Amino acid sequence: MQQGHTVYFKNKPKIVATGTVAGPKECAGVAGRYVDYPLGDDMFGEETFERAERKMLLTALECAVRKAKLAQSEVDAIVSGDLLNQIISASFAARETGLPFLGIYSACSTMSEALLLAAVLTDGGYAENVAAATGSHFSSAERQYRYPLELGTTRPPQSQWTVTGAGCAMVSRAGSGPVITCGTVGRVIDYGVSDVNNMGAAMAPAAADTILMHLRDTGRDPSYYDLILTGDLGALGSRLVKELTYEQGADISANHVDCGEIVYRVREDEFQGGSGAGCSAVILNSYIYDKLTGSGNIRRVLFAATGALLSTVSSGQGETIPCIAHAVAIERDAPAEAES
Repeated sequence: MQQGHTVYFKNKPKIVATGTVAGPKECAGVAGRYVDYPLGDDMFGEETFERAERKMLLTALECAVRKAKLAQSEVDAIVSGDLLNQIISASFAARETGLPFLGIYSACSTMSEALLLAAVLTDGGYAENVAAATGSHFSSAERQYRYPLELGTTRPPQSQWTVTGAGCAMVSRAGSGPVITCGTVGRVIDYGVSDVNNMGAAMAPAAADTILMHLRDTGRDPSYYDLILTGDLGALGSRLVKELTYEQGADISANHVDCGEIVYRVREDEFQGGSGAGCSAVILNSYIYDKLTGSGNIRRVLFAATGALLSTVSSGQGETIPCIAHAVAIERDAPAEAES
């Protein structure tokens, strides 16, 4: 059933397992002891950053399949994307599996879009098990979107650090795990920000738009959720999304957390915190998933990852940065009947 921009899932698609890989800088933070594969170095034994990124994504996928106690042949589809041109990390990782592959690009909101599409496929009976995955690498993203590390370019204080990591969620019709109860498809929002180093300011309006749309569609108060989790707004963007939603009558300050704001230990060189497709993928599929499935008091999460839909070409031509956010509601104790 659909109401506004929100789709309700009647058959309770579940996140039955997750897999995560993260670099040493990321594992020094809050998710460190929850990550399945903490890396000793961000090259992961490969010759290039791009190959390391691909290997991280494949490793996260294989980990989720194993933890779900599935044979690889039982995975009906992979829904995945990444930040690199032509989503080569996801495509090349999928090449290694021989599984059906739906490649998507939603920048740093790829994790929430992948989860939403995986839930649609499983809820509709088109698939039994769908892997939703994404990842990013600091060094590959820097040289694609900004400057090669060899230049030693000074990072401005409004910048964020692209997370080196990958995450995969296995979404299934059967089994046990937190349920994806509904999802809200976002709109492309552009407030005219053109600074590629200021992702928080660019993406916060899209996050606010989707969160407000979700609350209107569902008739829910922000307090319905124990956690309203945005993807990678960082410290500045986190403040902005709370201000923007408050101006529209929704106070999310009591239960809003941003993955980018909590992913790293506080150090001067991290400035605003983390970003990248791997940011929310690592935090959601390790730290938050543990709280949803363990003895913690988190039972309902609205996960709204955000993406900046820019390219090096559009930035070079003076374009502003269009952004998007998709939201999925993940609940430990799903209602007995589907929403109506």
